[in-house]
Amino acid sequence: MISGYATPAGTQDYFKNFPAVQTNQHAKSGLICSQAGFGSYRTVLDDIIHTQALTQSLRNGINLIDTSSNYGDGKSEELIGSVIGNQIAAGRLTREQVIVVTKGGYLQGENYAISQARTAEGKPWLDLVRYSQGLEHCIHPEFLEDQLDRSLARLKLETVDVFLLHNPEYFLGWAKKNDIDLEEARVEYYNRIEMAFKYLETEVAKGRIKRYGISSNSFPNYPDSYDFTSLERVIEIAESISADHHFEVIQFPMNLLETEPATAINQSNGRTLLDLAIEKGLMGLVNRPLNGVVGSNLIRLAKLPMVKGNPDPDEAEAWIEKLTEIEGRLQQAIFSIPDEQVPFRTKQEFAATTAGGRLLSQRWEGFGTFSNWKDIRSGYLEPRANFAIRFLNTRPELPEHAIPWIVEYKEILENTLDTISAVYRAQESGMLTTIKLNAETADDAWRGGQTLSQTAVRALRSTAGVSCVLVGLRQSKYVDDILTEINQPVEVKKRPMSWANLAKQI
Repeated sequence: MISGYATPAGTQDYFKNFPAVQTNQHAKSGLICSQAGFGSYRTVLDDIIHTQALTQSLRNGINLIDTSSNYGDGKSEELIGSVIGNQIAAGRLTREQVIVVTKGGYLQGENYAISQARTAEGKPWLDLVRYSQGLEHCIHPEFLEDQLDRSLARLKLETVDVFLLHNPEYFLGWAKKNDIDLEEARVEYYNRIEMAFKYLETEVAKGRIKRYGISSNSFPNYPDSYDFTSLERVIEIAESISADHHFEVIQFPMNLLETEPATAINQSNGRTLLDLAIEKGLMGLVNRPLNGVVGSNLIRLAKLPMVKGNPDPDEAEAWIEKLTEIEGRLQQAIFSIPDEQVPFRTKQEFAATTAGGRLLSQRWEGFGTFSNWKDIRSGYLEPRANFAIRFLNTRPELPEHAIPWIVEYKEILENTLDTISAVYRAQESGMLTTIKLNAETADDAWRGGQTLSQTAVRALRSTAGVSCVLVGLRQSKYVDDILTEINQPVEVKKRPMSWANLAKQI
């Protein structure tokens, strides 16, 4: 186990080697962190690319790492423990120089399996929120203690610098689904948070954590939202526990499309989330800086898609007609086989896998974004089409005249999907270009980013109240992109009008 924890002197010493990297200092603890941090969602120990990316980050001026017990089902924490340990052993890093943030609250994967076993034995976790199949949530002290034990073991650390309750608002989401009165639900919600805070103060006293906080997607919401988490109320809870409490960190989503932390008046006296965070000297960690959510659409605020030519929606329609026609022919060929050779139910299953043309003819323009379309293509359409092709290739009963149709089907399918992809890619490229231009117009300080991701990070890191922007840095090219950005100086100040102007364009 690695002893120690991040210190003001250690973090200051770290940046002597990286004088160009832009940093922020936490008012209460004195810790200095890079303005962008290593977000470890979707990273795992066994991936050499992830190992290289984290190593590169630590060697080049990124000293804050954010993880959670449920990222990679614990494999993300194992990755971080391994890399930090190797860097310390090699003399390239000290424990005092790096800030490690982890979280607890989710029961998925292994945690979920353990919970199911406990429930079967009649010993379920207390205050367990059974949210949906495969997903539970809990912030009861007994569960948090278990999670902290596991996190420290995976991280190979004696002390974690920040421990966050991970999206505790799942309780409110569960309460809404179960028609529980809002005021009753909120009373219970904040009672649970208070119980968790009291427990976390004991872990600070033990030296297993240095400070704690909450990561909540509902911090920026308006107060009339059922799942709203009031920072003001949370602070009152912490202050009621102790004048010397260790509630010092909040994490929340914010990006060029979700401006609410800077624009939504959701605290008393006309204050925003960032206003109150600044007033109380909290460390503000921003997640999802490059994943904007508008309605039901996820928009990736990163590299602009490359577009060749001027894709024509009418061409996509023509290919969809061809796809529908060839799928119909293949279905007729299969249904022409006697049922004793191919059971009728099998024929129906085949027909279900060759209905892509019909689906696309009805909905292809309504999938929202290029990212949504890619998910539908790779997660729904292609797997079913591949199943149909394998099925056709293994049916000796298929009429001989229909055999050439298999190759024709594959060619038409590929052309159909590629044409639709080109149309969506062009639409997204235009939209992202407009988003970048809107940001640069909203504030002169946000100009100069070579990529949209750099512009998105610059807007955030230049805003007071944002201590660190957590970027998913799973690959070296992502690390390069963000290092280029945070080596550029930019003034950090309150920018309410800039964010308000940007919000008007959304």
